[in-house]
Amino acid sequence: MKRIITIIASALALLLTSCEEFQPVFTGEYNAPAAYITYDDSDFGKITPIKELVAMYKTGQPKVIEENIVIKGVVTTTDQPGNFYKSFYIQDETGGIEIKVGKNGLYNDYKLGQTIYVDCYDLTIGMYGYKSGNYGGMGMTQIGFSDPTGQYETAYMEIPLLIDAHIFRGDPNNLSPVEPKVISSESGLPNGKTATQANNSLIGSYVTLKGLKYGKEVFCLLYLNSNMDKKQYWNRAFISSPTNKVSGQDYTYGITSWAMSKEKMTDYLYSGVWDSCEIASGGSTVSKPDGSNLTIGDYRQVDEFTGDIKYELTDELYESISATSNVVRSVERAAYSVSQYFLMGSTEIQIRTSGFSKFGDTDIDPAVLDGTATIDATGILTLYEGSIQFIINSLDDIKVNK
Repeated sequence: MKRIITIIASALALLLTSCEEFQPVFTGEYNAPAAYITYDDSDFGKITPIKELVAMYKTGQPKVIEENIVIKGVVTTTDQPGNFYKSFYIQDETGGIEIKVGKNGLYNDYKLGQTIYVDCYDLTIGMYGYKSGNYGGMGMTQIGFSDPTGQYETAYMEIPLLIDAHIFRGDPNNLSPVEPKVISSESGLPNGKTATQANNSLIGSYVTLKGLKYGKEVFCLLYLNSNMDKKQYWNRAFISSPTNKVSGQDYTYGITSWAMSKEKMTDYLYSGVWDSCEIASGGSTVSKPDGSNLTIGDYRQVDEFTGDIKYELTDELYESISATSNVVRSVERAAYSVSQYFLMGSTEIQIRTSGFSKFGDTDIDPAVLDGTATIDATGILTLYEGSIQFIINSLDDIKVNK
């Protein structure tokens, strides 16, 4: 196939953005798309295995592909239930990789089981979620554009002309859904410290994890005000276990749902179960005049006559803290992702779910929560800072074993 040459002007580059957090996903139905050209292997020269492409990446060194490389894979994810955002995964016999396409409703264009070809020339391969040191580990390699902001190693392909110059679709009437690989014991899991998509075909692939036991632990990063700087410690609160957590203790902070919408977050917040959580990030905390650390509970105000609750600092406390450091005045709620922890042996599996998904507010089966039942989960096995994060397409991917 002849090379499609694309000239990316600097003005277009400024439009390329990157965000790894869950956001709202359009999950309705578009009008029937116009007919498009379909492709097969004969339209391309050599097909490069995903494993070989990933092996070109060196940690911390995003690479612009300057060779004629085409990869081929079958689509394994769908954003229709809202749990994937502006990207989809493809998989071949050597492993899987995320394709960063910056638009919603991808399920209309890239269907589960559809063959996809990606012309990688001029695209960038990078990693998200790598952390060095004893408490870190590997992340996930991705294909996208170079990020002009330098904040991430890759950016989304957002301009239709450029998307169509790099991603080519196979026949949508000839779907071959991937059969998930099955992992039924801890020994089959990848080592998050050393494993990558280049040396372990399970990472980025569609798999089933069998017999997972609930870990009685969650992780959720709350931004007190989503309109303010999300990187600042004074605008963040971690709902998670402490560094010196005690085995078997409950660290769920009352969160029994897979994730939470804005409404669900309001219910949790107003119940008071998060009041002990400190306003902190990266070891930095907000100090009150008495020297203690500011908590979510310090925002809680109850009207003595009506019983109405609001989460806002009193004038006195706000003025005393803001005189010496930044602080958020009131808690502005939004939808948040949640990582619910499960165990395979002693290995933690974080099932990460978006608050914008259709099933985010659904409660986990009580028998799973109390430990009398396990689950089998089918989805994409990913790594983040050496920890296993698992992303399902929908609740149909969770089977409860009672």
